[in-house]
Amino acid sequence: MESCKEASTPMPSSCYMDADASGKGVDQTKYRVLIGSLLYLTESRPDIMFVVCFCARYQANPKESHFKAAKRILKYLKGTTNVGLWYPSHSSIHLIGYSNSDFAGCKLDRKSTSDTCHLLGSSLISWHSKKQACVALSTAEAEYIVVVHKFFDLNSNLQILD
Repeated sequence: MESCKEASTPMPSSCYMDADASGKGVDQTKYRVLIGSLLYLTESRPDIMFVVCFCARYQANPKESHFKAAKRILKYLKGTTNVGLWYPSHSSIHLIGYSNSDFAGCKLDRKSTSDTCHLLGSSLISWHSKKQACVALSTAEAEYIVVVHKFFDLNSNLQILD
C-alpha cells in the first residue's frame, strides 16, 4: 500500500456495499486486523468513523469487495496525513451539540442513521453514529427519533450520577 494511488474520499458516493453472498471470500483474520487498526485510528480521525464501522459489519464473512473498500480507506489516509483532531489549550469552554439523521439511508432495511457530535469550545470531544432501531416514515420523524433518544440517554446518565 506504500506505493498506492491516493483517494480523495474514504468511500465513493456511489458505493453500495452489501453481504455479497456470491463474492469470493478473503482471509477473515487479515480483514479483522485491518478493521481493528482502522477502528483504533478513528480516535483521532472521526472523518473515517462511518466508513470503518460500515466495513466492520462484514467481519464475520468478509469478501473481496469488503476488503477493497477497507483498502480504499487506507488510500484516503495516505492522502490526508495532515488531517486530525487538535485541542488547543486556550479555547473557550462552551459545550455545543449537533444531531442529524438521514432518511431511510440503509438500502437493505430502509432504516435511518442517527449522528450526533459534541464540541467543547472548538474541539470535538464526542461523536456517535448509529442505525436507528425503527423505520421512520419521514425525514422529520427520523430527526425526532434522534432527539428523543439522546434526551432519554442523557436523563438516564444523569440519574445514574445522582
